[in-house]
Amino acid sequence: MQEKGTISVSTENIFPIIKKFLYSDHEIFLRELVANAMDASQKLKRLAAMGEYQGEVGELKVQVSIDEEAGTITVSDAGIGMTAEDIKKYINQVAFSGATEFIEQYKDSEQGDSKEIIGHFGMGFYSAFMVAEKVKIVSLSHKEGAEAAQWECEGSTEFEISPGEKKERGTDIILQVAEDSKEFLNKARLRGILDKYCKFLPITIELDGEQINNTTPIWTKSPSELKDEDYLAFFKELYPMSPDPLFWIHLNVDYPFNLTGVLYFPKITNNFDLYKDKIQLYSRQVFITDEVKDVVPEFLMLLRGVIDSPDIPLNVSRSYLQSDANVKKINGYVTRKVADKLEELFKKDRTAFEEKWESVGFFVKYGILSDEKFYDKAKNICLLKNSEGKYFTLDEYREHIQAAQTDKNENVVYLYSNDPDKQDAYISSARKQNYDVLLLDNQMIDSHFVGSLESKIPNSSFKRVDADTMDKLIDTGTEKESVLSEEETTKIKEIFEKTLNNNALNLQVEALPTDELPVVITVPEFMRRAQEMAKTSGMMGLGEFPSALTVSINGNHSIIQKILKAEEEAQKALVLQAYDLALLSQNLLSGANLTKFIERSVELVGK
Repeated sequence: MQEKGTISVSTENIFPIIKKFLYSDHEIFLRELVANAMDASQKLKRLAAMGEYQGEVGELKVQVSIDEEAGTITVSDAGIGMTAEDIKKYINQVAFSGATEFIEQYKDSEQGDSKEIIGHFGMGFYSAFMVAEKVKIVSLSHKEGAEAAQWECEGSTEFEISPGEKKERGTDIILQVAEDSKEFLNKARLRGILDKYCKFLPITIELDGEQINNTTPIWTKSPSELKDEDYLAFFKELYPMSPDPLFWIHLNVDYPFNLTGVLYFPKITNNFDLYKDKIQLYSRQVFITDEVKDVVPEFLMLLRGVIDSPDIPLNVSRSYLQSDANVKKINGYVTRKVADKLEELFKKDRTAFEEKWESVGFFVKYGILSDEKFYDKAKNICLLKNSEGKYFTLDEYREHIQAAQTDKNENVVYLYSNDPDKQDAYISSARKQNYDVLLLDNQMIDSHFVGSLESKIPNSSFKRVDADTMDKLIDTGTEKESVLSEEETTKIKEIFEKTLNNNALNLQVEALPTDELPVVITVPEFMRRAQEMAKTSGMMGLGEFPSALTVSINGNHSIIQKILKAEEEAQKALVLQAYDLALLSQNLLSGANLTKFIERSVELVGK
């Protein structure tokens, strides 16, 4: 018997609201229809397993087909099917139970936050009307003696139910594609959508007869079933163009929430793209999003892989995560698993761990910066590398330098370089005095990491190796003996001031070792840090090299004696040469000044 009626909802504008507020991305319709078809198939399997369905289950798969000539897309399954009564109950009413308030709130609005309507009702089927001007359901229930039923609707609240002509159990959803959505009649377009959202569904998905999904991805298996090759092959399936990962973590928990997945640590290089190849979030093997900032702590957002959890709350369109207790628990669980894995690798094979540190260290440092609790977990496996290429834990390094590098205030001074090539002269100077220098040269993170460590390690001070002369970087309170008299000290300073004629320079005469440069240029640590922070914050104008240089004249160097004894012109040449050498050691000599330095050098050599 044919029956007409109206969908149980109190507004005439339901479909524009679906289109406008719930599903901003129209391609979602295919994910929703395929997911519904998969659910119908799995329900039949469960009924059969429980003995509530005695018939032949047969091959359960979801078929998507296109008829370009007719302008239709059909999604078919062989699942539990529906009777006419089921259609009335599940399609006409349940979909909109609890929706009235939402619809009334947004029907006249130009804006609305649909993120707040999680779980009130299942709108998946109605996403079909984003691309279809007419939708037809033809279904035959699994129930014994059931008759096929057909439902039709043209995007209004009016529908029509009549007997169907389906002979096989299951449901066909037939979309008459609207004129403005003809792009979805293209097979390549649909294949792309299915690859994105349905690539790992547990029921076979076919597009025009071709299977497009892997029904048993590795995160659904036990780690005991898998080999390293399986994990690497899956990584390549997810990210075909990426180099092999360093290692991975298999996640599997069923209390107090359900979560499975595999997370990979990628290799981090200088050209590493921070925003490429994100972690993918699934719910029961249906792809949801790769925006996982609430599920995964910020410092692990650079990991790769998959997380699958049916307990992550989503809004009605499944496009946005909702923050609740489960999400916070999952976040904490992922952090703990990562910390445990790092500790396991460190204890199992420290040498291999050190070899991976360049990449792993980025995550550890980022975690220490952004998560106080993570520092407690990671401090014993956080490594520091010195200029000789040796690795130390935080405790090991403090013990390594404490005797030689404790200043008069009982602070242990950590010397570090952020550019060992440019700062080689300063590193060499430190070594001559039996000091050790750390390499903290990751431009993206180490300037922040230095400040964080300084605040966490008691009685410590971090100073860049070129921030001052060695006796001031590590001030032990011992006065260095100068070969210059007080009169000579005043005179040499005046000669430099007159020759350089630059009020921005902070000139000072110091008693440095005789094998140091005659002039040493440094920039105070606080100014260095301000410069580096400005660079990493994108404030490039403030990140340029500061003009307030400290120029330390080495009063114990033999060239200083030459300058004092020389005639005025020779004095000027020697002062400029010594100053330019200091600039050159900081890579600050260029252009016309570099040309003059070369010409002067040739002239001095010829004398």
